[in-house]
Amino acid sequence: MTAVGAPQERAELAPLVTEPERPAPARRSPRRRGRMASWLLYAALAAVTVAFVYPFVWLVSASFKPRSEVFDNKLIPDTFTLDNYVQVWHEAPMALWLLNTVIVTVLATAAVTVSSAMVAWGFSYFRFRGRGPLFGLVLATMMLPGAVTMIPTYLIWNSLGQVGTLTPLWAQNLFGSAFYIFLLRQFFLGLPRELFEAARMDGANQWQVFTRIALPLTRPALVVTALFEFQAAWTDLMRPLIYLRDSSTFTIPRGLKAMLDQFGFGGEWHWEIVVTASVIATVPMIVLFFLGQRHFVEGIATTGSKG
Repeated sequence: MTAVGAPQERAELAPLVTEPERPAPARRSPRRRGRMASWLLYAALAAVTVAFVYPFVWLVSASFKPRSEVFDNKLIPDTFTLDNYVQVWHEAPMALWLLNTVIVTVLATAAVTVSSAMVAWGFSYFRFRGRGPLFGLVLATMMLPGAVTMIPTYLIWNSLGQVGTLTPLWAQNLFGSAFYIFLLRQFFLGLPRELFEAARMDGANQWQVFTRIALPLTRPALVVTALFEFQAAWTDLMRPLIYLRDSSTFTIPRGLKAMLDQFGFGGEWHWEIVVTASVIATVPMIVLFFLGQRHFVEGIATTGSKG
């Protein structure tokens, strides 16, 4: 019995033979994966930046080239010249067009910022019957295409004798803008109402509460509104095409259209003049954005967190 069971016991006591463990596949550390994701993000942002910046860089480069080299698609001119910037002031009244554009843009920006802020304050602070439906009606005006109101608006200004002047280009903003009213209202709603009630208890009237408390607290949103409208008024071409007749009242976009008709498609083919005037018209907007960039970003961030 012992001899027969010995092999079986030895077999049970024998150590089990196991396969050697395979090394686990190497895993990338979270830091390395995060670094790769950052590099991919930077590469994507760089590609998008180049796509947006390249047209303006090409425009600036072409403005320093003679007529024969404008479309050679070289960012570094073979023949560098400043004659285009001298000639453009002789071919067109650029200084007068810039002055008209500044007047229209400043008045339009100030008018729409103040009027929209006042209407937005009324919708956010005061409680009255029908406030919700009335505000919805204001927002509904954003759904109307501009072509729907173009002819009635023209007839109104024509009956007032303002066609051919700069007034129709900015005076419409005296009645506010639905988009800016919505933007500022959302910001006003995020302000603590206790501040206004405390000011009222201290003897401040409604106008003082609005101008001394509400407006300073909404400065970022007001800057965003002003920058948006400044850009819209500076680049507006449709209304100058409709209302302006004399070249002495042209704004920069209307003047560029006249120069394009004359020097681009009018048979003269002076494209160096057209691109140079375009650079002159674009630079002020770029300078303004860099000057107000901090307030612009702050206004966008804080406005998005309100309401």
